Amino acid sequence: MKFKTFATFVGPSVVMMILFIALPLISVFFESFKVTQPIMQQVEVETCTPGFTGQTCVTSVKTIPVIGDDGKVETVTQWQGLESYRSVLQMEKVWAAIGSGNWSDILQIDFWKALRFTMMFTLLTLPLVIGVGLLIALTVNNAAKSFKGPVIFISLLPFIITPVIGSLSIYWLFVGDGILTAMMERWTGTNISMFAQAWTIELLMYFYRVWHVAPFAFVIFYAGLQSVNMDTLESAVIDGASRLQRLRHVIIPHLMPLIVFIALIHLMDCYRVFEEIVGFRSQAHVISLQWLTYDFLVPDDAGNRAVSRASASAMLTMIGIVLLLIWPLRRTWKEHRGGAH
Repeated sequence: MKFKTFATFVGPSVVMMILFIALPLISVFFESFKVTQPIMQQVEVETCTPGFTGQTCVTSVKTIPVIGDDGKVETVTQWQGLESYRSVLQMEKVWAAIGSGNWSDILQIDFWKALRFTMMFTLLTLPLVIGVGLLIALTVNNAAKSFKGPVIFISLLPFIITPVIGSLSIYWLFVGDGILTAMMERWTGTNISMFAQAWTIELLMYFYRVWHVAPFAFVIFYAGLQSVNMDTLESAVIDGASRLQRLRHVIIPHLMPLIVFIALIHLMDCYRVFEEIVGFRSQAHVISLQWLTYDFLVPDDAGNRAVSRASASAMLTMIGIVLLLIWPLRRTWKEHRGGAH
């Protein structure tokens, strides 16, 4: 392929990636090493009580931000090195908890609490998404032609629904006197509160993620099943291989590149879990790294935002994603090199 033709097709994508991915990442990286604060000044403020003859005035000193000629608050930017990362990680508290043997104290720190949930959420849902998606694909592939269309349509519905709407739907089914909660209470004869403790909230989040993402895996696997070598399958049947043996030794090896692809997409997307935290309103019990970054950016009572700590949290999240992607990327690279030879 000529370079001009290659550049014509790839150039626009490269430009968009630089503008909307590379440059924002560079900006966030530099923001994590500096802090911007408003310039404050102390002024005397006189406060008088109502009245004419008995009026009493009191002078007090208050700290207020400096307002510039343009009507905006004046700010000053200072480079602070790794201070934002130290503030987010709070390693001194971590080492103190390890030294005292109180490991549970580590999970009281927001970052480590969010990291624990994010890692568990990502790694536990990954095999479930792949397994459920493969099961649906095998079922549809072996079903009668008249049933395939309706089954595919119904299976894709959870993936079509907007993530926040889907999480809110599950939330409304179980919160308070939701339909499913009311049914379980009538069946067990006890009061059930699914959102009063962390572990039940996490179970519902796992269920929602698998319900929402498994259709994506199903579509990919179903497309891959259409290219399975039928001669190999027929030979396995003639040799007396069972369904499980054909699945293990023929179908799964054929689908392995697709399994790695789904794992890559799932790891990148699931590690940035955010919609579930908002939809299930779990901030009091369960938070994620992405939600922690968002929380740093929420203005406080004075209108200030912790942009530096949010940037540090975002960079740590990106580092975590890169570490998770090392294995599937290495496997993909090895398969690519093996196929090239």
